[in-house]
Amino acid sequence: STFDVAVVGAGIVGLASARELVRRHPSLAFAVLEKEKELAHHQSGHNSGVIHSGIYYTPGSLKAKLCVQGAALCYEYCDQKGIPYKRCGKLIVAVEQDEIPRLKALYERGLQNNVPGLKLIGPKEIQAKEPFCRGLMALDSPYTGIVNYKQVAQAYAEDFQEAGGMVLTDFEVANMEMAAEGSSESEDGQKYPVVVRSSKGEEIYCRHIVTCAGLYSDRLSEISGCSPEPRIVPFRGDYLVLKPEKCYMVKGNIYPVPNPRFPFLGFHFTPRMDGSVWLGPNAVLAFKREGYKWFDFSAGDFLDAVMYSGLWKLVLRNLSYGLSEMYRACFLSAQVKELQKFIPEVTINDVLRGPSGVRAQALDSDGNLVDDFVFDGGSGDIGSRILHVRNAPSPAATSSLAIAKMIADEVKQRFEL
Repeated sequence: STFDVAVVGAGIVGLASARELVRRHPSLAFAVLEKEKELAHHQSGHNSGVIHSGIYYTPGSLKAKLCVQGAALCYEYCDQKGIPYKRCGKLIVAVEQDEIPRLKALYERGLQNNVPGLKLIGPKEIQAKEPFCRGLMALDSPYTGIVNYKQVAQAYAEDFQEAGGMVLTDFEVANMEMAAEGSSESEDGQKYPVVVRSSKGEEIYCRHIVTCAGLYSDRLSEISGCSPEPRIVPFRGDYLVLKPEKCYMVKGNIYPVPNPRFPFLGFHFTPRMDGSVWLGPNAVLAFKREGYKWFDFSAGDFLDAVMYSGLWKLVLRNLSYGLSEMYRACFLSAQVKELQKFIPEVTINDVLRGPSGVRAQALDSDGNLVDDFVFDGGSGDIGSRILHVRNAPSPAATSSLAIAKMIADEVKQRFEL
């Protein structure tokens, strides 16, 4: 029950970070603490499974750098471990004239980010790649792929455990504090001075803590006496799925040209490793942090969100977009209409309601989506022993091995491991 570093959260970022830490410091003792009975149960197990290439992100930003590095590392890791993936490519398709300048700007951005193999193609080349897709121009990204990230996260956990790390599931962190001096369990409270308690009263002792808690990153920060900002507001994304007999219509990823006025990427076509095709997602406020179903509700989570001024500022700035998303969430025909812009043959009879995911969207008090990575700790005895990974935004799964290297660097610098 004593560890040099405890990593809280067994999502893909927490597991990748724990794996990197134990590889760098094989003589130290590491634990991963996870509140669920299984690993990668939330965002890591409910995402679209896309290995992103790094087109969208501001040149020079951490997101751009880590996505390009992370995609290369992800492919390399999957090859080493025999994890199946498909490099099926992606087309970002302009269907209106006014989207073409934005598409060309994306192309330039992708080149600056060193994304491999990018090219702009016309209507005939679009149809050669995606016979059922229609568009005026597309950005072709052959390096984009798909994988089962839950399988990847499980492999990280196996690497971590084989290197001597311990994974403790069903351990929901409820409290972190300095151990009482003289406590025999903490070896006189000197070597392992931090006690972490679960909601069931179990305890472990450690020297340092790293939290990678996704949907609960703000609450864990508050528990430890650190800053509540940025706050997490959960957004649910509902997918449709193509009926199996219609999956032949989609070969690779087909995405719209993103509108910079709106915060999310829009409806897209995503093939999956099991042969299915996901369509979507939309983006609506979830009334529970783990609210994967329409009627999932938590009074605490709901009040947390609606009493936060940052959410209202975001809503008021994007009111028409938000109302459109809610309308589309309710009416299947409205979602199909979006899809028909790209594949006119898709009809309401070709789709079914599919799975959902919840995105841990970090918001600041001005209502801005926090778009890059946020690390912080605190001051005092316990705050100085904690590194909170407050925001590891999409494409965190793609970038997980690159993010892990950055987190391990940060841990070494802060804790002088």
